[in-house]
Amino acid sequence: MSDVIDEAVTMLNSKLDGGFDGTAKFVIEDEGSILLDDEGARAGDDEAEVTMTADAGTFRDILEGELDPTAAFASGRLKIDGDIGVAMRLVPALA
Repeated sequence: MSDVIDEAVTMLNSKLDGGFDGTAKFVIEDEGSILLDDEGARAGDDEAEVTMTADAGTFRDILEGELDPTAAFASGRLKIDGDIGVAMRLVPALA
């Protein structure tokens, strides 16, 4: 597992405050994957209701609050595959 994934898991768990009602996966290009569910965030590549893909810089900018996830999607920096409604429920947790 990469340092980028470890850092992202830590940041997401601090933002999720106890987990997420649904399943979502973040794929960080050239680094790995993070799974979010009712247990919180952890490294993993299991099936999820939605998969969001971005490079490490974009993902870091989203987690640090420098880039709105909706703007990242609209500009093509964040790709979403699956249930867009599940992805939208994550937006407040990432802000």
